[in-house]
Amino acid sequence: MDMFTLAGKNAIITGAASGIGRATAIRFAQAGAHVVLADKSDASTLADELGGLFVHTDVTDENAVEALMRSVGTAAPIDILINSAGITSEAALPDVELAELERMLRTNTNSVLLTMKHAAAHMTRGGAIVNVSSLAAYVGLPTYASYAASKAAVIALTRVAALEYGPLGIRVNCICPTSVDTPMLHAQPSGDVEAMLARIAAPLGRICQPEEVAALLHFLAADDCPQISGQAVAIDGGATAGFSIAILESLTAALLDPAVA
Repeated sequence: MDMFTLAGKNAIITGAASGIGRATAIRFAQAGAHVVLADKSDASTLADELGGLFVHTDVTDENAVEALMRSVGTAAPIDILINSAGITSEAALPDVELAELERMLRTNTNSVLLTMKHAAAHMTRGGAIVNVSSLAAYVGLPTYASYAASKAAVIALTRVAALEYGPLGIRVNCICPTSVDTPMLHAQPSGDVEAMLARIAAPLGRICQPEEVAALLHFLAADDCPQISGQAVAIDGGATAGFSIAILESLTAALLDPAVA
């Protein structure tokens, strides 16, 4: 028996042009899946390299999402759906613009609802949906109000979908990564600072790599995990276990500094 094989599986991955989505497409293809890379950015070269298919898709557009699911599902049933498309922004609460919150919700939340809404009719019994939420969904981070709200909603949608799709034999889970070393992180104004803080906050002492997130997505998507559904799984280097030694040492040094006193 080949453990965690995805041989013969038809997998759709949104946000597959870069970051977590790209790493996931590569890993799934290596595990035997036929991968469909859905993104607004061009991922055709990667799709060709993986023997898969690139479908230009705006995941905030319901007509585009429905067309994606119909076209893929007509050719072969959909076994796996990975929702990794996402964006981020930063603003202190007094500076949050409603338009920016709505932009976060359209891409990070509405897209998950739309893909799950239209994928189910084309999915096989035993299929798996895994959504990418964020550690920000349940650990407060200053200046991330809009992003955190959009990702918290993903956890709620995941749980509802697990209840509704369970009788169809479809498992639905989500993952909650800490900061991940992706182009999106480094494009943020404070991305380098966030990366440094992620290393300090994690007891393991390093930032998460997209390939490590892809490994968790693979675990949850495989048939080897038939009883895991409705869960939000953190991947954070141990950050939510408590204060890391690095944080405690930094705080202690600051408290003992005469200049602070």
